[in-house]
Formats: sequence, C-alpha cells, structure tokens
Amino acid sequence: MTKTYDDIRHFEHLTNEWLKTTTLPENKHQTEELRNALRFHEYRYYVLDNPLIADREYDLLYKKLEATEKQHPDWVTPDSPTQRVGSALNAAFLTVQHMVPMLSLENSYNAADLVDWDRKARELAGLEEIEYCIEPKFDGAGISMIYENDMLVRSATRGDGVQGDDITTNSKRIRNIPLNAAFSKYGITSIEIRGEVLMSKKSFEAFNRGLTEEGLPPLANPRNAASGTIRMKDPAEVGKRNLEAILYHVSYFQPANASHAPHSHAAMLQMMWDCGFRSPVNEMKVVKGIAAVIEQCHAYEMKRDELPYEIDGMVIKVNDLHLQESMGMTTHHPRWAIAFKFKARQATSKLLAVEFQVGRTGAITPVAKIDPVFIGGVTVSSISIHNQDFIKEKDLMIGDTVLVERAGDVIPQIVRSQPEQRTGHEKTIHFPKHCPVCESQLYKEPDEAVWRCLNAECEAQVVERIIHFVSKDAMDIRSFGEQHIRRFYQLGLLRDIPGIYKINFAEIGKLEGYGAKSVSNLQQAVEQSKKQPLHRLIFGLGIRHVGETMAKTLARAAQSIFDLERMTEDDLMQLEDVGPKVAASIAGFFANPHNVDMLRQLKQLGLQLTQTQEAKVSGGDFAGKTFLFTGSLQQFKRSQAEELVEKAGGQILGGVSIKLNYLVVGEDAGSKLEKAKKIPSIKILSEEDFLKLLSHDQ
Repeated sequence: MTKTYDDIRHFEHLTNEWLKTTTLPENKHQTEELRNALRFHEYRYYVLDNPLIADREYDLLYKKLEATEKQHPDWVTPDSPTQRVGSALNAAFLTVQHMVPMLSLENSYNAADLVDWDRKARELAGLEEIEYCIEPKFDGAGISMIYENDMLVRSATRGDGVQGDDITTNSKRIRNIPLNAAFSKYGITSIEIRGEVLMSKKSFEAFNRGLTEEGLPPLANPRNAASGTIRMKDPAEVGKRNLEAILYHVSYFQPANASHAPHSHAAMLQMMWDCGFRSPVNEMKVVKGIAAVIEQCHAYEMKRDELPYEIDGMVIKVNDLHLQESMGMTTHHPRWAIAFKFKARQATSKLLAVEFQVGRTGAITPVAKIDPVFIGGVTVSSISIHNQDFIKEKDLMIGDTVLVERAGDVIPQIVRSQPEQRTGHEKTIHFPKHCPVCESQLYKEPDEAVWRCLNAECEAQVVERIIHFVSKDAMDIRSFGEQHIRRFYQLGLLRDIPGIYKINFAEIGKLEGYGAKSVSNLQQAVEQSKKQPLHRLIFGLGIRHVGETMAKTLARAAQSIFDLERMTEDDLMQLEDVGPKVAASIAGFFANPHNVDMLRQLKQLGLQLTQTQEAKVSGGDFAGKTFLFTGSLQQFKRSQAEELVEKAGGQILGGVSIKLNYLVVGEDAGSKLEKAKKIPSIKILSEEDFLKLLSHDQ
C-alpha cells in the first residue's frame, strides 16, 4: 500500500467518478487511479471491516479494471487487485527456507508459570520490572511473508520451523493480505513478517453448513479449515473460503538500522496496521509487571467465546525490541516471549451406542451416544459422526474411549478414538443397508459420502419436512414447535404439509396441555402463515440445496411458484448463483407429481403462491431509498420493520456503506452506528424518527 487511505472524501469522489462513467481508463495514470480506488475499498472491507460501497459496486470497478488490463497487458502491475486471481493449479508446493527460523513459544498453563518466567526474564535483563505487550494467541495456520521494495514476493507455511511450503499464489487470494505495503516509508527495503491464517467463527459456520448440504462431514474447528485450505492446489477454491490473515511479528528487516523503524513490539504492530495489514493493535495491551499480565490473561479467557476468532491463549512478549535482542533465544524458543494457554476444551468419554437418524432429504446420519461430559460450557451426550467414511477414518467402535472437542460455539466433534485403551469387548459399528424407519434400501450417489433413503413417504422424512416448513425462517408458524408436530403425527392428526391447514383444532383442544388460549393462538398462527411471501414458501418446501438466499432468487424470477415448474435446468442456471447441481435439484423437485400436487393443495387451502403486490412495489416515498436497522427496537420486531420499508418501496441493505440512506438505531446499537457516523451522507434515525417518516409515507 503505497498511499495512505486517510482521505475518505478523496476516495469517495474517485469511486463515484469511476462508477458514473461507462468508459475505461484511457492511460496508465487513470488505470492506477482505478487501482487505488479498489485497493482503498479492499482495505476498508477486509482490514477495517468498515466498507463504504456495496459488493456489486466493487465488482463493477473490478471488472472495469480487468477489462482495461486485458486490452493493455503492458499496463498491468504486480500489485494490481486483479493479480490476486490465478487460474492455474499448484502442481506442487516448493519447499523454501525462512530467513529466520520460526521457533515455538514456551508454554505456561497457570499464573505460577508466568511468575517464574517473569523472574527469569528480569534476571536475564537485569531489571526490576519489565514492560510487556500482551496479545491473543490466534488459533490458525502459521504463515511467513517476505516483502521486497514494498512488494509481496513470497509466502510460506511454518513447516518444520526452518523451511516451509511456498504458498505465495494461495496467499494472494486472502483479501486482507496487501500485495503492496509501504514499508519503504519506514526506511525498510526488505522485511519478513509472521502471522496466522484464520477462518472466522462466522465464516467457519457458513462453510460447515455448505459441507453438510453437500452430504460431507463438517470440519472439527476453524484451525483445521484454515490449515487445510491454505495448501489447496486450486487457488480459486482458496479464494472462496473467506480466509483472513492476522500479522503479529517482524522477524527480520533490512537495513537493520532503518531510520524510522519502530523500537517496540507494540509500535511494530502499529506499523504493520498502518501498512495495511490486519494486526492485533486493537486487541493488544502494554502493561508493566507480571501481575498486570496475569490479570489481562484471565480477562481474555473469560471472554474468548465473544471474539470473532478462535484463540487458545495469550502471548506475552517483552515490548522493547532492543531488550528482546539482548535476551536472545534458545534452540527451541525465544527467551523474551511465552504463551499462556487457556484451559483445554477437550475431554474424554465413552462411546456407548450409535443411533441412525433420517433427515428431511433422506440423509442417514449416525449419532454417537456418549457418557455425558461437561466441555466448553455445556454438557455433551450426543455427537453427530456424519457418515460411514467418518466412522472408518476415526476408527470408531462402540465401547471406545474417545477424545471430544468443542471449539467456541461449534458443534462438538469426536477428534479421535483411543484404540490403545481397548479391552477386546468393543463392538464394530455396522452401517445399516436399509432405512432404520421405513426399511427401504439405502442408496449412495457415487460422488457423495452420504447414504440416503429414497422413499419420500418415509415417516421420518415427512415429519422433518413439516418441522422445517413451520420453522422461523420458513413459514414462521408460532406455537407449532417440533414437539407438537411429533405428537400430532403420532396421534394421526397431522400427516403432511397440507395437513397443517386442515388440522382439526377441536381435537387438539381435547388433548392434555392444550387450553382454549393455546389452541386459539395456534389456529391464528396457522391462518396468518397463509399470507407469507413467496420466498418463505419456497424455502419452507425444503428443496435440497435451496437456502434462504436461493429461495429469494427463485421468488424474484417467478410470478407464481408454478413458473418454476416450467423452467428447464438451463433456464434455472441463468439465475444468480444457480449452478448445475442446484438447478438439477430444483428441476427434480418440480418433476415429481407428488410435489406439484402438494402445491396445488396449498393453493386451494388459501396459501400465497404468487408474488404479492407488496413484494413488487416500486412506488412510495421510500422508493430508491435504502435502510438498515441496528440495536433492539421497542415498537416492533426488526423483521416487521424491514417488511414495512419494503412495502413502501425501500430496500434493506446488509451493511453500512455509502449507498445507505438511513440507519435506524434502537437500544444497545453496536458497530454499525459507529461506522455510519463516519459517512456524512447517512442519516441516522431514532425509532421515533423512523415512525414519523413511515407515517409521512403512509
């Protein structure tokens, strides 16, 4: 990053100019201006987490640059945003040597360890008290990067600490790693920096959901996801997985007496931040004395689950770089740093049995029943073991002692079995050949790991489909929870999705636990759900590979749900984000006469199977206006407020950017409010202001 990005107005103006024009840059100077605008927005999005434009607008600028560089290959620069993209596969990862060995850190597990380490550090330094810098110990995959004359020239994995794999091409797909960083303004011409490649908890959960939808076992933790991704052969696949890098150490720089180089570790972190890297400047703390260090370590351990990334401890470093140098290193670790490890969130338990469950798409999922064990703040007694391949890979047997892990809010996983503790009484887990509910023969696609029951009338699938249909994100039928559905099904009061709207409420009123009020509430909720918009109905149908976003895409493309029945797979693939697999799944659903008959029944029962006028409205005082809500609203729920905006012709945005017109702020507003205050064009409204605006529109 050769330029500073402090002048937001300059880059806003530059961005708007390039968005307004349909022409391409006419010379190298204009092309570099466009590159700078893109670099600025990458920095705002990937480092500061504070974007100023919508993703679509970034894409328009990017495509403009891409087209320009295609016409003028001689104008391409190595640090152009387009150079993050590489289509070629990595045939093999070359082994490269680190400039300075990547040593391990000495570990401590309690306050007494830290006190003892501090004593030795003070004796070695000849000081009564040392200033320390404390920062989180991020749990990812180690990375080392070299910049020459401000340009990224090489990235490598940690490897054995002396040498690692060259992953330069893959690292360029990590959007918060600058291809160009202004170390030269500090007098530095060559530098080696270290950090961690991570997948945030949010990205990890989304990634695992995708794996589950594909019938693949989810990964155990974000660390495994990051370390596995960074060495993938296809850089394009690396780019899809939303990896991030946090840089926290400078191991080497030239010239050694660089005039403006920082003299403390904290200042070094600030330098990396100022050069465009995501470094832990906001998480670090500089303190004097080991008592303050211990206090900070315990404070972070208490709030580790609130952080966006997994951390497994804290790192304590002597802050003075000259003092670090004089203290030196052993062959294994530096004497000036130590890691304080948090209490392990792993535990051992006994695998008692395996149950096989049937999902709404027919997927057979084995679930391990274990001796209840307290781990990561919850008691765990059931753990999904995903599929037959997972059982073989982990070498699981009933009766095994198993190691269980729970990272953050992630679903618990069995990490491994402990075959060395077997007594000979363990039993092999036999995967069924027939459905455990309807006894139909199971089937597995050649390219999938999941066995499925293909009988759509299998009772387990029917019940799961009904549960999904009434769920909050689908038809949102309140008071109609999973327990009610299972009970009604067992009693013969509910047999399928159309049956929800034909249910005999008089019979329900005779059941124990159902008073007149609860029956009335349930009846009203069922009746109100008939008015739900088309996209909720589509999502509620439970079509494989169709999530909430895809359901909205399909709803926008259809005036009636029966329009989807008439679309071919080729027609469907013209829609946004619809690939061959998704198109085949949608077409297959509507090719099934049973499904089409179900939809006709729902229409006869009064459900909304067409686009409503409200969904299509383009007029109203909110037409062309964009809104975003943050904090807790008092007058209505956020979903209700968003619907009111859309009915008035407005649009709801997913985040704060210069395209946002109004931010409506409730109680306990968070970071969105702070971001919006920095963009003058955004009007910040209280809930009362919004109600007045809404009243004026009506």
